[in-house]
Amino acid sequence: MSTADRVPLYQKIQDYIRDLIESAGLKEGDRIPTEKELMERFNVSKITVVNALSGLANEKVISRVPGRGSFVSGKVKDAAGDAHGTSAAFGHGALDRGETGKRQGVIGLVMPSIYDFFAIRLVEGIRKTLEERGFRCVILLSGGELRQEIEAIKTLKDIGVEGLLIFPVDEERYNDEILAMKFSGFPFVLIDRFLPGVETNYIASDGRMGAGLAVDHLWELGHREIAICSDSPLQTITVQERIEGYMNALKNKGALINPAHMITDFSMDAGDGTESHPLYRYIRNRMATAYITLNGKLGVEIYRMARQAGLSVPGDVSIVSFDDPTSVVEDFSLFTHVKQFEQDMGCRAAEMLLQIIERGSGRGFKYMKTLIEPELVVRQTSGPPRQA
Repeated sequence: MSTADRVPLYQKIQDYIRDLIESAGLKEGDRIPTEKELMERFNVSKITVVNALSGLANEKVISRVPGRGSFVSGKVKDAAGDAHGTSAAFGHGALDRGETGKRQGVIGLVMPSIYDFFAIRLVEGIRKTLEERGFRCVILLSGGELRQEIEAIKTLKDIGVEGLLIFPVDEERYNDEILAMKFSGFPFVLIDRFLPGVETNYIASDGRMGAGLAVDHLWELGHREIAICSDSPLQTITVQERIEGYMNALKNKGALINPAHMITDFSMDAGDGTESHPLYRYIRNRMATAYITLNGKLGVEIYRMARQAGLSVPGDVSIVSFDDPTSVVEDFSLFTHVKQFEQDMGCRAAEMLLQIIERGSGRGFKYMKTLIEPELVVRQTSGPPRQA
């Protein structure tokens, strides 16, 4: 085998582009071959091409603009104004620019949305920590769609962020852009979930422990028919871990697992008639005396359905939700909930990323993985089951 044969494919692509820029006399802002053209030329997968281009972008050889292609670095329009989705910048004053025109001291944050208190507290923790360290945060929202998440990551890298914090969307397949960053050594931290079988830096709450705390609490109150509910369209690693924690807690008590109490095959689409929803019928027929919901919004929906069915909470039905859906101020909370310390999670995620940026991604470094221990906060939606 020759030395050339041992050169990794992504490196061959990088060498080809460098030679092309030099031999063809390409200038700043000139377009380079597309991903499809490179895939066909080298007979490689898209991820190999993405890996190669991401490496060149990190070295500032090229700039990648979502929806338009890759260009020789230099006179490339700021991609931020053309990005799809919503963005926001936090920090004092305008974003600084260095001599190269790239923004300095900026961290990118990709979130599915910011519609609940979990996300609000998480973002506040990130913002506060970055601001204290002299960094600014630019946020792009993916809307929970993989395509928009990929575009958001590309856009943030193109405007020169020094690292990325990513709350990944719920998808069955991996985001190629995240894998490419792992291979190229671009600094990033995943929040709330990780990619099974793929080593990355991440921080999350211990879902197994959280579900176990909820089961233990309800069991001690006297509940034996305890259901666990998720309206996630996919069985993500987060959902799987929480269901595993639920099952393990029941097994430890010698209880049989009732598959009918693991309610995951449904959605809460806007416009659903409450009385026609299968979950409403389940609640109305008192199939369970207690419900553990895997997010706060679903906890509110079950509370509403129980009341509409003429059931009292917690007299007829107890509810424990992951995250508190009712109040930013802890003392005014209504729901018994699994507290995941989301603001602290945001602070620690930001600190982790800054450590990675300062340390660099040299050989021999270990990935940083943090699981935060949750706490059960007992409020007004859980109590002993009503005697028949």
